[in-house]
Parts: sequence; structure tokens; C-alpha cells
Amino acid sequence: MDVLENGTQIKYQIINRGFYIVLASDIGLTVIWDRKTYFVIQLESQFMGEVCGLCGNFDGNGENDFTTRSGLVVSSPLEFANSWKGDSSCSDVDKLVDACEEAHHRDHWAKMKCNIINGDTFKDCHSKVEPTPFYENCVKDTCACDTGGDCECFCSAVAAYAQACNEADVLISWRTPEICPVFCDYYNNHGSTINMNQESCLWHYHPGTPDTYLTCSNYFLHVPKLEGKL
Repeated sequence: MDVLENGTQIKYQIINRGFYIVLASDIGLTVIWDRKTYFVIQLESQFMGEVCGLCGNFDGNGENDFTTRSGLVVSSPLEFANSWKGDSSCSDVDKLVDACEEAHHRDHWAKMKCNIINGDTFKDCHSKVEPTPFYENCVKDTCACDTGGDCECFCSAVAAYAQACNEADVLISWRTPEICPVFCDYYNNHGSTINMNQESCLWHYHPGTPDTYLTCSNYFLHVPKLEGKL
């Protein structure tokens, strides 16, 4: 796979980190994917205000993210998205589809599941990160995810709020055996020749992403901090 900047190939590496596959380039662009329905694009500070497109302009002002290809700030998500079509021969989208209206049988289930964002589990974060938009996005995504892997969209949506809380220095341990579980113990091979009594040689789940990862093969492995949605 080639990654190009103005026709020049960019050096990059692909790293496996827990839930994620990370593509880290040498120009300050990082793409993080959870191997399912969620990904994050990260840019270093030198790109602030220097980019454009469907992800916004990275100037710290969310009010002007709907800037069209021609530079006009609009309020309509349809007008904004249509302006960034990769192929002008494609027809414009002229209607926003409400997934919950299209799938009435999923509406109540989605709202019930996503209410974890508004409930006690995340109460310590509510004053730091407004939960309403995350809840609304969760409901929409959960209603729309009806072609298999129903819980993946829900888990990704809740994890997005957990990430925002993490960035606000509020770590929420929200995963349970019933809600988006992570079975780390599956990877603990007790038949290994490694001394499994050592805490450092076991897989563990943590609701935050540390700067330093303790491993059996490399006692202190320093990696770039990922904005982990855990």
C-alpha cells in the first residue's frame, strides 16, 4: 500500500497495539482502527487549520467544520458531504435516512442499550463531557447496524464516549462480561515456559492507555500514547 503526499511516497509503519491496528506515518499523521467499526485519524499540531474535508479543518472550532470544497461554511450535512464527493458523476444524496425510523423494531432496543452513556456508569464524566450527542449518535449507529454484528456498532459508539472521558482525565471501567466484554485471559497461555506467576507476563484489561507497556519480551517497551477508546 502506498501513502502519498503531493505525489511523494510517505514512509509509515503498521503496528498492532491491543484492540488496534495503527498506521503511523513520518509526517505526523496516524490512523487507528479497532478492526471493527471505529477508527481515529490523528494529526500533529503543525496541521492545525491546514487541512480540509469530511473530518473538518482541525482549527479547534467545531462550528465551522461543515466547510464545503469551495470554502463555504454551511449548516446542512448533506450539502457539506455532497461537496466532497470523490467522483462528480455520482448523484447527490438528497435525503437523510433516520435508521431508527427505517428499523422500528430496533429503536427501543437501541435506546435502552445506549442509555448506559446517560446512566450511573458514566456519571463521573457527565460534568466533563456532555453525553447527549454521544447518546444520540449511539442510538443512530445501533439502529443502523442491522446486517450482522449488532453489538459492534453499539460497543464502538459507547467506546467513543469512553475515549472522550479518557481525554478529559476521567477513566471509566464500563466493560463487563455482559456489555462489550474483553476476554484478556484467553491470551494467557498457562502452558507457556514463561513464569506465568509474574504479573508482567499476563494479559490484562485496563480502561486507560498508558505511555509505557510492560511486556515479557521487553520489560519496558515505550510506544506513542494512543488516544485509546477502551
